[in-house]
Amino acid sequence: MRRLLEQETNQDRPQTILALLRHGKTLWNEEGRIQGRKDSPLSPSGIGQVQEWARFLSNYQIHHIIASDLGRVRETVALLQKQLDKVSVEWNPALREQSWGRWEGKTFTELKNTQAEELAAQVRAGWNFCPPGGESRKEILQRALPVIHQAVQQWPGKQLLIVCHEGIIKSLIYHLSARSFLPEEKKILQKRELHLLQGADQELRIGALNIMKTKKS
Repeated sequence: MRRLLEQETNQDRPQTILALLRHGKTLWNEEGRIQGRKDSPLSPSGIGQVQEWARFLSNYQIHHIIASDLGRVRETVALLQKQLDKVSVEWNPALREQSWGRWEGKTFTELKNTQAEELAAQVRAGWNFCPPGGESRKEILQRALPVIHQAVQQWPGKQLLIVCHEGIIKSLIYHLSARSFLPEEKKILQKRELHLLQGADQELRIGALNIMKTKKS
């Protein structure tokens, strides 16, 4: 089976490939509602998305899946496994979405209408963005990054699929690309795409972004 990232590697330091994938679109996603730690089932279009991803990923060898334990991710992984020959799964609560506290269940339209100043201040806070009663992006990184480093140590030279959430994926990639998490920065991630990290020992770097779009083009 092919590798997700084709490049030469040092045989003395086997490179682990970590493919980051967000869960399929949910009913709340379609309504524009903030989910955070709350849950919503995949929508019919979200199920179709995941089935398409599964067909794409079936062309590559996936040795292990590490995933958030929230319901929308569990539903996504169950659909993926139908095409991935029941690849083993490890559920890790450290990969849960950012807690949005009292903003969970609300839409951004509601927040702009009722808490515009607070929302604007949080957006300008970059890595310190922290919804009322929730957690900051720095806190997300602090719990997610060790999971990735541990996976590199545990699965040297393997290809791992990390199924989680937009907040987790952005925090990892923005950290590795030294971004400030501010709105004026150019967007580098497309939604519902696969993003690759590459690691060996304690080193971790970005391998490729938006890979499913790239592979299909």
